[in-house]
Amino acid sequence: QVQLVESGGGSVQAGGSLRLSCQASKHVWYTSCMGWFRRAPGKEREEREGVAVIDSDGRTTYANDVKGRFTISRDNTKDKDTLYLQMNNLKPEDTAMYYCAADDGDFCYTRLSYGMDYYGKGTLVTVSS
Repeated sequence: QVQLVESGGGSVQAGGSLRLSCQASKHVWYTSCMGWFRRAPGKEREEREGVAVIDSDGRTTYANDVKGRFTISRDNTKDKDTLYLQMNNLKPEDTAMYYCAADDGDFCYTRLSYGMDYYGKGTLVTVSS
């Protein structure tokens, strides 16, 4: 069982920046695919959408509406596995609960559309106009 804990959410004005972090549980220090998903206010869990994913080689895939604004990265060492999402030029439509996710499957880029096996509890990002 993978445990994922997000941090870094908050409230910012449009045009501002935030950096989200996600710490994977120590007993699972390696996952082949990790990513960020989000669910806008008022939407059901099934309507969670992929934001960005990254595989163990550092290859990334982004949703079209965040390309050029968001950057996903990971720090995968012997002692820890930490995922980041740098979000710049934030827009009100980026307001959502953001979830860290992990998956041991292949073809990581497909997980952006199909989702992953494990999710954290989420961190809230609110962008005001």
